Amino acid sequence: MSESPTWRVIITPRAEKELKHLDPCDQARVRRALDSFVSGPGRVDIKKLRNRGDEWRLRVGDWRIRFRMDYQARTIVVLHILPRGTAYRD
Repeated sequence: MSESPTWRVIITPRAEKELKHLDPCDQARVRRALDSFVSGPGRVDIKKLRNRGDEWRLRVGDWRIRFRMDYQARTIVVLHILPRGTAYRD
C-alpha cells in the first residue's frame, strides 16, 4: 500500500505577523498543533465555521487558527491566528 502525499501548510503574511506577536511558548504550541494537524487531521480539534464560506478553525488553548483547506492540492492556508475572543470578528 502506498503512503498518501502529505499536506502542506501555507501561512499568509497576516497570519505570520499575528504569530510573531505571540510569546515564544504559544508560538511553539501553534506550530506543533499545525504539524499535528498535517500529520493526522483526526487528532486535533477542528471545526467548520458557519457563515464563513469554506473556513475552518483549529483550537489551540485560548488561540484560534482560522484556515482554508484545498483538498486537491492538499494544502492548508492559515488565514489568522487570534485569541478566542476576537477570532471570529470581521
